[in-house]
Order: sequence, then structure tokens, then C-alpha cells
Amino acid sequence: MPSETQPDWGAMAEKFDLWLPYIKPAGDALIRKLDPRSGESILDVASGTGEPVLTLAQQVDDLVITGTDAAQGMVDVAQQKADHLKLKNIHFSRMAAENLALDPNSFDKIMSRFGVMLFANPEQGLREMYRVLKPGGACSFTVWSTPESMTTMRWMYEVFKDKVPADKYPPLKIATSLSQPGLLNKLLKEIGFHSISIEELAFDYRFNSFDEYWNLLLASDIIKPQLDLINQETKAQVKHELNECAQTGITKNGLIIPHRYLLCYGKK
Repeated sequence: MPSETQPDWGAMAEKFDLWLPYIKPAGDALIRKLDPRSGESILDVASGTGEPVLTLAQQVDDLVITGTDAAQGMVDVAQQKADHLKLKNIHFSRMAAENLALDPNSFDKIMSRFGVMLFANPEQGLREMYRVLKPGGACSFTVWSTPESMTTMRWMYEVFKDKVPADKYPPLKIATSLSQPGLLNKLLKEIGFHSISIEELAFDYRFNSFDEYWNLLLASDIIKPQLDLINQETKAQVKHELNECAQTGITKNGLIIPHRYLLCYGKK
């Protein structure tokens, strides 16, 4: 396991939604791949603050949706949003992916957006997802692709790696830990999935300027664990170095930051 540690997702829950517009394309692709139908039971693992299943609950009639996340802060925000929307067909619970307190063969379809690679034990989490999936059911999830193609995290890793202790590096290695060629296909086959497909897809983060991007990093607390460890002079250096990285994405339409991810699918 890499020496990096993940952010405190529970503490970040109130601010995580600032990133939702930027990762929405991956959620849309996940739903299209899974193709949920009216009346089906859906499990969303590592739901975060509730997307994309909150949107899904409003799009498809009569779905019964269960969302789980290991961070209570995320669960609380997701459930508050469901209650605000008066959605009766969706419920969120705190539950680690590696130990789902759910009956075997319970769900028609299972999904997870950018969660599997962050599980404490991705293989055990996927085995649990397989266990609670009905025979004939389908599972689809997204994970980040290679470190080189997870651009914003790579920039942050490069900028901070010589300024903070190793265990406080931005979690680039963890976030991209399932991107090795053939790894997920082999793992899903070993667990028992069939009709497996793994596609590499892309989307861009788009900002009007570098300052807009920088302000989002600050507002969302995504780099707070690193910034808390350095002085004001070093913070200014961090901003300058990130700005230099971003120059590769500056266009006449603003700052465009490309990202690639894997869309994975299998059946039981």
C-alpha cells in the first residue's frame, strides 16, 4: 500500500459537491452502461454525497436504491439531499464496502463511481459487491486510469512531494492503483464475474482561468491536509508551481484539464 493517506472524506462531505459538475460525465456514463430499468433494486457503493444515484432516482420510476459509504459525513449529506428532494425510493447507510451488511443475491444492479480504488481492500469490496448481486445481475463502476492521465492529482502530487512528509502526499498512487493493464479484468474473472468489459474514457475539467481552478481547490479543502503543513511563503510557491503546470491547458476558451478513467462492467 502506498505511504500516502486519503483525505478525511467525512470532514470534506459538506464541500465535496463543489466537484460534482466536473465529474458528472463519469456518472452519466456509468448510468448508461448499467441501464437501470423501472422496478429494479440498485446498490450504490461508496455513494459519497449521493450522486449519481440521486439523479437516477428522479430519472427512472420505481427503482429501489440503497446507497452506502464508509464515511458518516458523506452518508448524512446524501440522506439530507434525498429527504429535501422528497425521494422515498432511496436510502443511504454507513457501511464499509468490505463488509456490506446486506443479504446475498439482493440487488439487480450495483454501481460505484470513483469508489473502488479507494476501498481499504478493493478485492474484498468487489467480492462483497458480487455476493449481494443477484444471479444474472450486472455491476458497473468507474476508477481513475493511469497517474499520467489523472492530471489535476498528478500536478498536486508533483508540487507537494518535496514540501510535505511522504504520508501526506496527495493520494495519486491510491487513486490510480487499479489502472495497471489487465489487473481489473483478471480480478473480476477470479471473483466470478463474466461478460466483462473495461473501457478507457475521457472528460475534461474546464475553468475560465487558473484562478478559478485554484479557488476551487481551496474552497473544497481538497489540498487542506497539505496546506496546513506549510507556511505562507511555501503556499505561494505551491500556487505558482501549479500555475506553471496549468499553462499546458490554457486555451482561448480558458483552462482545460484532461482526465481519463476506466468504465468497468461485469455480470454475475
